[in-house]
Amino acid sequence: MFFHSHISMMVKQPNMTTSNAARLLVMLAALCHVAAAHASLGGDSASIEVDRLHMNVKHAAHLTPSSTGSYTVHETTLSTGTLVRQYVSRTGVVFAVSWSGPFMPNLRQLLGPHFDTMVARQAKQNHAGHRTLRQHDSDLVIESGGHPRSFAGRAYLPGALPADVTEKDIQ
Repeated sequence: MFFHSHISMMVKQPNMTTSNAARLLVMLAALCHVAAAHASLGGDSASIEVDRLHMNVKHAAHLTPSSTGSYTVHETTLSTGTLVRQYVSRTGVVFAVSWSGPFMPNLRQLLGPHFDTMVARQAKQNHAGHRTLRQHDSDLVIESGGHPRSFAGRAYLPGALPADVTEKDIQ
């Protein structure tokens, strides 16, 4: 008993109340969420570099300008063999992403804050037994499907599409 009380007097306990600890935890979670919110869809072209760092890219992006010059496609091959395309408007906004390959990419990274929107909307629907996801809303379109070793999908922001771009251009 003497030993325990002697040790406890030597070690100064931090003076952190439960509410302070909770605030600290919320702030850390918010910082992590902000870091993840750099994801591509709806972000600026600089977010593509952030995506490359987080998604373990095998081959650097190949840039392909559209025939009209209103957007550029950044193609990146992940280490899993999945091809990711990020569509960037002339103003620097990532208005669409697509993927195809043997494994699903990190959709949280690609969709950014739109990932939470997708999950929330998906929770309201009955998807039992379905292998595909189709959400067509005025602010966000997501189509994804496949099976092991063969996945494909796309997501885009209808309001951010350049004037000469149609949904068929996003592949």
